[in-house]
Amino acid sequence: MTSISKRDKKHIWHPLTQHKRNPDMRGIVRASGSVLYDENGKQYIDGIASWYTAMYGHCNPSITERVYGQMQKLDHVVFTGFTHEPAVRLSEELLKILPKNQSKIFFSDNGSTSTEIGIKMALQYHHNLGRKNNVLLAFEEGFHGDTFGAMSVSGLSVYNGPFEEFFIDVERIPIPNLNNIDLILKELQALILEKDIAGFIYEPLVQGAAGMKIYEATALDKILSLLKANDVLLIADEVMTGFGKTGKNFASDYMLVKPDIICLSKALTAGLMPMAATSCTQIIFEAFYHDEVAKGFFHGHTYTANPLACTAALAGIELLNSKTIQGNIKRIIQQHEDFIGKLGSHPAIESSRQCGIILALDLSLPMSRYGNLRDKLYQFFMKNGVFLRPLGNTIYVLPPFTISEEELNKIYEVITKALAHFGTN
Repeated sequence: MTSISKRDKKHIWHPLTQHKRNPDMRGIVRASGSVLYDENGKQYIDGIASWYTAMYGHCNPSITERVYGQMQKLDHVVFTGFTHEPAVRLSEELLKILPKNQSKIFFSDNGSTSTEIGIKMALQYHHNLGRKNNVLLAFEEGFHGDTFGAMSVSGLSVYNGPFEEFFIDVERIPIPNLNNIDLILKELQALILEKDIAGFIYEPLVQGAAGMKIYEATALDKILSLLKANDVLLIADEVMTGFGKTGKNFASDYMLVKPDIICLSKALTAGLMPMAATSCTQIIFEAFYHDEVAKGFFHGHTYTANPLACTAALAGIELLNSKTIQGNIKRIIQQHEDFIGKLGSHPAIESSRQCGIILALDLSLPMSRYGNLRDKLYQFFMKNGVFLRPLGNTIYVLPPFTISEEELNKIYEVITKALAHFGTN
């Protein structure tokens, strides 16, 4: 029988792939816990939880069994004019763990649409109140998704280049640190006077696609405080950081100033089903609550609040709240800290950093984001049975909460081998 990978070549166009340079895809036939199994029998430890989704391990039976049970009762129903128990319960459970100022949940399909919705909410909020605030504020090198609004506020041109002339109006500021925060605040005060800013979208504490760049909560709090005082809506993109990865339920929990809007996806459904959610405060919702129909929020997706996805999310939140997972998070954080300590001032490492279970190492060796050398590093990891996707010269680890101590040590061992191998090139 022809292999999955050979059959794939005939018809499939993969994301983030230049097929002329990367023609071959590995056929994965099974996944369990922290391990992926390919069609040739090779195993790979999933060191990034399949883009930060399968945080409770692949095919976790406590999740799959709940979804199977839901399949017997209600598979899907349109979410306009109808509601159902899984969606109602999920809204209740989300609001228990989200920052206390959140009040409403709007469901959609994926991370990009969750941020797209947050952007649209902010723009229409001001429109409904009779204001012409149509400028958005974002960090340099932020990434918020691939739909047009999300691309507009993203600062990585490798993804956005051909489309930039079509974008909405965005002003960008650097990520803050103790050295530049005063300058940023001064720049912001000028922007607030010059521009009609509707909202500020930000990845709290960790810029994922930019290379897991980590910045201080105290510096971000100063920015949020100034913007909040000037009626700029705060849109926290927690698609990557949400659900325990930073050591707290949400990265926003580290700041005193809470967002007006929060965008969620990825780990929301534990990697089992596509779904997203955008939460907001009651004040925002009330700006859309009106006798005039056009002031409603006319955004919808066919699979909004799919009952199976809601059930997977409910099972995931239950696991997140469990003593076992909370204990695992603490153990992984400690293992990361110990590994960084053992590496010390390794000659092949330019810098290292950690936030919760997110670990990142920058190699001293320069690499382009999708260049030949970076591809060789990726293949080195795969050959050694570890699935990691370097972002240029940044190696990052963001494992499932269920990864064993031995599996995580295997990842560290392979990274150490890679440092020795590529550090001499």
